[in-house]
Amino acid sequence: MRLLLASNNAAKLRELQTLFAPLGFDLVTQGSLGIAEADEPHATFIENALAKARHAALWSQGAAIADDSGLCVDALGGAPGVVSAHFADFELPPVEREAQRRLQDAANNALLLQRMQGVPDRRARFVCTLVAVRAADDPEPLIATGRWQGTLLQEAQGSAGFGYDPLLFIPSLGQSVAELSADVKNLHSHRAIASRQMLALMREVWRFG
Repeated sequence: MRLLLASNNAAKLRELQTLFAPLGFDLVTQGSLGIAEADEPHATFIENALAKARHAALWSQGAAIADDSGLCVDALGGAPGVVSAHFADFELPPVEREAQRRLQDAANNALLLQRMQGVPDRRARFVCTLVAVRAADDPEPLIATGRWQGTLLQEAQGSAGFGYDPLLFIPSLGQSVAELSADVKNLHSHRAIASRQMLALMREVWRFG
């Protein structure tokens, strides 16, 4: 079975392909089918993920899953939250998509460090909400949420991962997320926690696996 991922983020696709491998279906991005990204006007991860999943399911006429995730910082009242991917507002140069994403990530990290200068409370967490629907009008969307607690560093550490990975230090692992191997990240991350919940829901409700 094919399951459409309501995202064009190559890094997210790689992570989710690994995490959903136990169910044996093909996970493909909406961009590969020519489906445009949905608007994300809502204030919560759940609402945005649901909007993206329904949009992808409508245009593909099939099952879809959406990931809405970000970094929530206690001292900033939960910001950057749902605007994590576009926290720093600036005009991107006309380069290919992944290069734009790397430039945006660097700008987001720089802005976050600026906002957190001199702030003693460094508590923060990655949050991932997954929503899956069998069709655009599915009355029973499957919803799973994972949270990965950590503390914000004073400067970036590590070069792996994407987004805010270089800035979130995981005390239990003694490293920033960007210093972790892919295998370790896929075992402990917010996306891994949400994916395990979603796999269980798909097996129970959709009778997969």
